[in-house]
Amino acid sequence: MSDAVLVVNAGSSSLKFAVFETAAATAAPLVRVSYGQIEGIGDAPHFTAHDAAGAQVAEHRWPAGEVRTHEELLGVVLDWVDRHLGRDRLVAVGHRVVHGGPRFDRPMLVTDALLRALEALTPLAPLHQPHNIAPIRAIAAARPGLAQVVCFDTAFHHDMPEVAKRVALPPAYLADGVRRYGFHGLSYEYIAGRLRGLAPALTGGRVLVAHLGNGASLCAMQDGKSLDTTMGFTALDGLVMGTRCGGIDPGILLYLQQQHAMSAGDLEQLLYRRAGLLGVSGISGDMRELLASDAAAAREAVALFVFRLAREAGGLISSMGGLDGIVFTAGIGEHAPEIRAAACARLAWAGVALDAARNATGSGARCISASGSRVAVWVIPTDEEAMIARHTVMVAGEEQGRLGSAQTRKGAHAPLNPRT
Repeated sequence: MSDAVLVVNAGSSSLKFAVFETAAATAAPLVRVSYGQIEGIGDAPHFTAHDAAGAQVAEHRWPAGEVRTHEELLGVVLDWVDRHLGRDRLVAVGHRVVHGGPRFDRPMLVTDALLRALEALTPLAPLHQPHNIAPIRAIAAARPGLAQVVCFDTAFHHDMPEVAKRVALPPAYLADGVRRYGFHGLSYEYIAGRLRGLAPALTGGRVLVAHLGNGASLCAMQDGKSLDTTMGFTALDGLVMGTRCGGIDPGILLYLQQQHAMSAGDLEQLLYRRAGLLGVSGISGDMRELLASDAAAAREAVALFVFRLAREAGGLISSMGGLDGIVFTAGIGEHAPEIRAAACARLAWAGVALDAARNATGSGARCISASGSRVAVWVIPTDEEAMIARHTVMVAGEEQGRLGSAQTRKGAHAPLNPRT
């Protein structure tokens, strides 16, 4: 019998999950045994689940227009997980929470007080935070004895230099939490750990990590720590993204308010939902579709994506005082060799040279730089769910240790294995 941990990553219209197991009394690493998601929440929900090898093992569709809340659908996930685990025990749930604000710099065990504090941060991430919190409350109501742990996407950047956190506004706004936070921290933390094993000599160097997906950002990293990043107060800043604008002159927002009578809600929809690759191309926010298209607007969107990526990279190279390595990760970073090649060509001035054959072929973690490149270039698949699972096991295990052996004798679960 093994202990199992469920990882939940809830968005506005989707709920992704993964199940990891580990033997409670051994030092065995966590192993992903299944994963899945529910897409189309609010419209026509579609549930799929897969085993560790990627084979689909379950599927269910609900009729279009049938009302299904996150809470109801989470019950579907929990019921499926219970049936799938067999003799294994579900002992904890880990959650990705986008914003930890200025206070939370590490994974935390869920309490009522913590949930109230997280809800107070909703104005900092209005499109993400409520959806992150809803499944936590739903599980607390359905399984009140089940340990839950939250992992913050901002935590990895918490110790950036103060100058990298500040925005040029009066101190009163800083006291109100207006500062640069950075995001995609769970992905960057995972990559930092993988680098220690794959390229230990590079770990202490100046590494630019490019998390390129529908949401995209860069992180300047040294000794496994964040020095600077492209996302700031919100996940809108920095690079051009699938449907998000990236960095924009705030004067444009004033212009749109004053000359086009756009409200705060109108601007929010424009900047988060109708901008980025979708807005520029008018075709799609999916890089795969744009790369496959012959339309001039698609080429223009791709060119802007690469230009802004290289431009922002130059700023982070300055923050580090040089460049020793680049890591591409996430959907575009891992699967779009054209984007990697175009970005690296624009960074040739920094000593970056790709091996065309290595860049075009292969899968998994690999070095793709040319033998004479002054900068090592890697592709490393990220795994935010594994990072959440590790933190969940550690935090829940430590909490059980604090409860002491008396509770174990009264029937509490055996301690989770904290070694992951």
